[in-house]
Amino acid sequence: MKNMHKAEVIEPCEQTLLTYQDTTERVVLFNEEEVPFPDGKLIVSRTDLEGKITHCNQSFIDMAGYDRGELIGEPHHILRHPDMPAAAFADLWKTVESGGKWHGYVKNLCKDGRYYWVYATVIPNIRDGKISGYTSVRRKPSRSKVEGCISLYAQMKQAEVGA
Repeated sequence: MKNMHKAEVIEPCEQTLLTYQDTTERVVLFNEEEVPFPDGKLIVSRTDLEGKITHCNQSFIDMAGYDRGELIGEPHHILRHPDMPAAAFADLWKTVESGGKWHGYVKNLCKDGRYYWVYATVIPNIRDGKISGYTSVRRKPSRSKVEGCISLYAQMKQAEVGA
């Protein structure tokens, strides 16, 4: 997964270094422009057991701003926005790896530095009695729930920095 570059991002933007659960790091660039989630659309993707994207629908491609070839084989956390607390993703992985269904609000990062909010449902794919990967379906989130998440996630991020 490559670092983001200013030539691909809408200015003005900020830069930060993100460290992911797998300890990889990436320079990300982000701005304050929100992309509204379109009415009536669902974003769908599938990953392998390590979280690498194996399938994505056109809505995923359109919202994220990447070409399909830039997404397939990449870790799903290519979309992680720096405002998202690591604890949210730790909970997601703990839930789905144990066979459960996870729901939550997620702020995703577009290729051009903009962002969009989703209400995500992630489920394990079971083949021959074993988890073989994961499917995520994202839909338009409740605006009032997003507003609550903004302050909650800021508090969670602050706690991470202080830890």
